[in-house]
Amino acid sequence: MAIGLTEEHEALAASVRGLVERHITGQVVRGEVESPRHEGRPGFWPALADQGLLGLHLPEEHGGQGYGLVEQAVALEELGRALAPGPYVPTVLASAAIAAYGTDEARADLLPSLADGSRTAAVALRGDFEAVPGDDGLRIEGAAGTVLGAPLADLLVLPLDGDRWAVVDAADAVVETAESLDLTRPVGSVRVEGATVPQDRILQGPVRDLAVVVLGAEACGIAGRATEDAAAYAKIREQFGRPIGQFQGVKHKVARMLIATERARAAVWDAARAVDAGQEPGQRGYAVGVAGALAGDAAVTCAEDNIQVHGGIGYTFEHDAHLIYRRALTLRALTGRASAHHARVARLALNGLRRPIEIDLPKDAAPLRERIRAQVAELAAMDPFAQRAAMAEGGWVTPHLPRPWGRDAGPLEQVVIQQELRRANVRPVPLMIAAWVVPSLVQYGTPEQQERFLPPTLRGEILWCQLFSEPGAGSDLAGLTTRAEKVEGGWRITGQKIWNSLAREAQWGICIARTDPDAPKHEGITYFLVDMASEGIEVRPLRECTGEAVFNEVFLDGVFVPDELVVGPVGQGWRVARNTLANERVGLTSSFQLGASLTDLVALIEELDLAADPLVLDGLGRLAADEHAYLLLGLRATLRQLSGTDPGATANVRKLVAMEHGQRVTEYGFTLLGEEGALTGDRRSGLRRRWTFWLLASRAMTIGGGTTEVNLNVIGERILGLPRDPEPVRR
Repeated sequence: MAIGLTEEHEALAASVRGLVERHITGQVVRGEVESPRHEGRPGFWPALADQGLLGLHLPEEHGGQGYGLVEQAVALEELGRALAPGPYVPTVLASAAIAAYGTDEARADLLPSLADGSRTAAVALRGDFEAVPGDDGLRIEGAAGTVLGAPLADLLVLPLDGDRWAVVDAADAVVETAESLDLTRPVGSVRVEGATVPQDRILQGPVRDLAVVVLGAEACGIAGRATEDAAAYAKIREQFGRPIGQFQGVKHKVARMLIATERARAAVWDAARAVDAGQEPGQRGYAVGVAGALAGDAAVTCAEDNIQVHGGIGYTFEHDAHLIYRRALTLRALTGRASAHHARVARLALNGLRRPIEIDLPKDAAPLRERIRAQVAELAAMDPFAQRAAMAEGGWVTPHLPRPWGRDAGPLEQVVIQQELRRANVRPVPLMIAAWVVPSLVQYGTPEQQERFLPPTLRGEILWCQLFSEPGAGSDLAGLTTRAEKVEGGWRITGQKIWNSLAREAQWGICIARTDPDAPKHEGITYFLVDMASEGIEVRPLRECTGEAVFNEVFLDGVFVPDELVVGPVGQGWRVARNTLANERVGLTSSFQLGASLTDLVALIEELDLAADPLVLDGLGRLAADEHAYLLLGLRATLRQLSGTDPGATANVRKLVAMEHGQRVTEYGFTLLGEEGALTGDRRSGLRRRWTFWLLASRAMTIGGGTTEVNLNVIGERILGLPRDPEPVRR
């Protein structure tokens, strides 16, 4: 996938990839390594200018394309993936700074030449410069030790005090080429001794925030390239008689690389949006801080793991893996220490600030919203019982499903319905497990089953439980042993189920059982609707490590289920179950939480008076960035659907990221308790006492709905195309 979300962004990315294939080949990159260019422009520079990429983010009146930083981030990611040498990144950063924070005179004077490629630029993100007022402007003196692209630059953007910056002609500075870790791009030191800069070349604004976005976008390209290369190699490299991508150690490593890349893309995209929109400093700072915390680390981690997956060949100079690693390390170094970004986000979080996860709908959604709002107002005026009946009959409970059970609502209408129901404080029936049952009945149920079960379920009159997992078949659900034998008029089910929420309270259960023991593993399974009051059912509470009993064991001893309660064809229950499981994972991803939230953690830190501790700030900032990333993944998946593009990996990745985040927050908060963590009961305050329960309960988060390890397999196999694990031989 990529930073951009829309079809236009995909087209832009494809266009840049086409340019890369024509002009920035592996031979071009290697040529820069063997014969470093410390002056002039690379041979492909005119192609970048001709395609408008240098001015993609600049106003049309100054020779640009009139887009924004988000579109430029799409191009930066693709060029980063190609390890494009030359001054593209520093020139784009400088032109973005001038466009955003320069005077009208500076924009008119400098941007056209930066957009058409006739001038290049570089930005010193750190340095020691002084500006003394003079008759003709400011007299600049000082030095900076590490400036990306300085040896190739015509213009230099240098930091003064605060958020002031000076645009200096490179001819008025002394630039010395330094040894660069990145062998494909030069780095230089800059010294200025008394250069005069007119007042209209002074910029005022947070240029370093722009740098986080620009460098972060390229870092996403590096992370993506490393992930793609590792996955491709894992498919073909064989050890011990099979591709290494089939080994879970490798498969999970590459899946983790994809997760890190997707998190970084989401964060950089959000930071680019915040900067483009000119959001207030707190909101922009939060978004930029998260991007700074995630992007550079993602690039480095993926580059390191790429070398590991390649093994010895990845460590050789002739392989590109070390060039990817060098570029990643350079970008992270220039972006700044992750601890500084963590501290920035943590301070904002302690002040109560969060980034709103909102969907900006197109203007043409206004008539739809007006119509939905009027209908929701009618629902809001009803008494609770009439309202539930009307919502069930009108398809409001599951609007994405076909009529009459839903509203045939597309992604846009679903979002509008959610927003308007929330605005009017109209709450749909909490379906809970029924949210997984209803879609399966809609798709596979008979008309009689649908009429019997769907209306009362949508009204909240039937409580369901799920009878899928077994002691010997958890994540490997198709390995179940519960059997159903055909008898006159129906089936008799015998077996044991486990981890059954609501089994003591539910009136009905959905159950899968093996009806043909001789069929292949994923066949010969049938899907049943089971009356939980049936003779032969025993429900035993299953006490968890928290001391509570949310789950249950269910024993079925020859339970009779009539033929009319079989859902779908006999022997094809796995297809029906997969539909249910898919809906389960969506539900878990969007709402399931067992552990503490970031808000709970902030409250604990304040209660313990730890807000000034730099280590606590670092931990809080890391977790705040983690939370924002997984929330953004959900937003991006929705926006992709609204724009008509494939959500891709984001939906699959989000569940895993969200569950692990909940555990990390809970574990971290518990560690802050110190010796009080050894206590439970009333000797601690209510807030502190809850952390023990949250910690114990959180261990289920990466097990329910598919374990972390199984989900990593799914990401590796279905998204990255790695070889599937071999099926065990059934005896």
